[in-house]
Parts: sequence; structure tokens; C-alpha cells
Amino acid sequence: MRDPAPQAAPLALMLSALAISGYRSLRDLVVPLSGLNLVTGPNGAGKSSLYRALRLLADVAQGRVIGSLARDGGLESTLWAGPESFGRAVVSGERPVQGTTRKHPVSLRLGFAGDDFGYAIDLGLPVASRSAFTHDPEIKRECIWSGATMRPSTLLVDRRGPVVRTRREDGDWDVATDDLATFDSAMTHAADPRTTPEMLMLREAMRGWRFYDHFRTDADAPARHPQVGTRTPVLGHDGADVAAAIQTILEIGDVEAFDAAVADAFPGAAVAVTATAGRFGIDMQQRGLLRPLGGAELSDGTLRYLLWIAALLSPRPPALLVLNEPETSLHPDLLPALARLIARASSHTQVIVVSHAAPLVDALLQQRGCHAIRLDKRLGETIVTNDDEWIRPGWHWMTR
Repeated sequence: MRDPAPQAAPLALMLSALAISGYRSLRDLVVPLSGLNLVTGPNGAGKSSLYRALRLLADVAQGRVIGSLARDGGLESTLWAGPESFGRAVVSGERPVQGTTRKHPVSLRLGFAGDDFGYAIDLGLPVASRSAFTHDPEIKRECIWSGATMRPSTLLVDRRGPVVRTRREDGDWDVATDDLATFDSAMTHAADPRTTPEMLMLREAMRGWRFYDHFRTDADAPARHPQVGTRTPVLGHDGADVAAAIQTILEIGDVEAFDAAVADAFPGAAVAVTATAGRFGIDMQQRGLLRPLGGAELSDGTLRYLLWIAALLSPRPPALLVLNEPETSLHPDLLPALARLIARASSHTQVIVVSHAAPLVDALLQQRGCHAIRLDKRLGETIVTNDDEWIRPGWHWMTR
């Protein structure tokens, strides 16, 4: 007898705003977020940059933001390449874009805010030294605050250079550490349940964020072949453990939602998991066929859709789920069903979808509560082109 489906957990640390400054074409972008978010726009508008900036934020909590920037070409190659700001005459086309004297330090800043807490990090160029790691950026400042907007009175944790301070209940400050390395985040090296519980909570929530990009579905893709199976409440990023993830849903997850998702995309079909000597594989019985098809026989689109079902019906939903171009390799007829599946997942977890596929965009916009963020380029800068009803959230960056 199958276990009953778990009750939906309330959204934890839902982000209400995302802020990015100085990263590639994102010179100064602040966008509001809701439970279900769609980031869309033409090719080259900056959607991929927004996705990668989100991944960098997640990397902060994993202690690998410096390495991720290095693999991205280093801080200098990821910084905004245009002027520090645009004057009205430049925007109107009356004057050409020209370099100006900088008023602020060179920096890449990332942050988010929620109803309860917010976080921001400022990465800058290294101070001249004899070190051979001259291209490694330095973490100049990190802040955690209470509420939706950062103000001096709402700061809870404040890192400047090597010093991390925490605010006491009486409003005064304690020094948590004064020798933090420039390449170490306070998120990973100063999170303590006694002195910085807010930082510890944020770190663990961010470590649970999930990103799904392009699943492999080629002939040699691991998802096509039986794999050793263990209980898998969270589908791996490469989808290799899809059979085990589906079996976990069938045993401890929402079986009715799983069956409905399969029927919505493939009427009359049924999916089962075979287990032979501890190795799990997928079998799919389709209408009109005398035998089920194994994972190696499924079309790319069918396998990819099953991967999305396994990801979106996770029995252990994260605080944030980010999907980059989930329409890849899917037939347009499957996209309305995928949109409904994504919308259902957003009742358990905050979802951000990055896509420029018109059929999926249209299908998602028909889902209740979908919040669209439409991007485009102007003078090389990514801007939001939503109508007049869109309001930029209040946001204040910390100074150094």
C-alpha cells in the first residue's frame, strides 16, 4: 500500500526582489518576484545573464562564487562593459555613448530581498599585492537585513573586508570575526547558530535552491539506461537518476499528480519503474503498443518530459526552483501541459522560468498568478520592458 501524499509545505524565504548590478549586460537591474515568474525576451536580451547571476548567488552559499567567476573568465570579463551611467542625452540619441570619470568603485553586486530577510554581496577588484592570484575578485562587503529593504537600522549582519559584525538584541554590535579572507564568504565562514542564526538559515535555504538546465537525452544519456537505484527525493541535475526519482514519487510522493501529469501530456499512457538486481529503469506503455518502451527507446521529447515530471513533482520541494529553457527538445503540443505542471509546482515552491519560446510563454501567461519579466536591450544594457503597471522594487546597495 502506498504512503499518502505529503502535505504541501508553506513557501519558505520566498524572494520578493532580485537585484543585480555590474554583471555583463545587467548594469542595474532590480525586478520584483512572485511565486511563479517568467523571464522572457528576444535573443540577446540578457535572460542567460540573469540566470547565471542567480547561479552565482547560489554559489555564494556553497562557498564557490570566486571559482565560478574564474571559470566565467574572471571578474574583469564579467563586469558591465559600458559607462557607469547614461545621461538623458545619450538615452535619447542626442549624444553618443562616451566614457566618463568613475564616481564609484568597480564592483559586481548581487542581492535579493524577501518579506523577512534580505542579503547582498559586493565583489570588487583585488588590492595590489605580490600574490599570483591577481585575477581573483575580493569580497568587499556582505549584508543581511530584516524586512524587504536594507537600511542601517535593519542590518543584522555586516561584513566589511575581514570584519564580520552581528547586531545584538540591544542594538549594539559584536564582532564575530576580524580575519575573514577576501575570498571567503561570511555566509560559509561566519554562519553560527548562536551568533548569526539569520545567516545560517539563509545559507541553508540557498543551498537548497535547485537549477535545471539542459537534460541530456542523446543515445548515451545516463537517463536512458538502468542505473543503481536508491531513494531519490531530489532529481539530480543531469537526470541520471530519473528512474529512482520516479519510483520515489510513486512510493512517498503525490501519485495522483504524477499520473495526471503523464496523462496530460500522453493520453492513455502509463509509466512504471522496473528494478532488476538493484538497477532501476523506465517503462512507458503507450496507447496502441503491445509492449512498453524502455528508456533507450523513448523519443528525446518524451524522455525529457518525464525528466521534468520527476523534477517538478519532487517530494522534497526547494525554496526556489530555476528552470532554464525547459522547452528544449519538446514538441509544441507538450508545452501547455508543461506550463500546467510548472504552475502546479509553484504552489509548493517559488519558480523562475527563463524562456523565449512563444508557445511556452503564452501557456505560462495563462496560468494563474504568473508574473512576467520582459527583458530587452538598450545601448547594450538589459532593461525591463513591462508595461506601466510594473513597479521597480525599492532597493539600496550598501557602500564600501
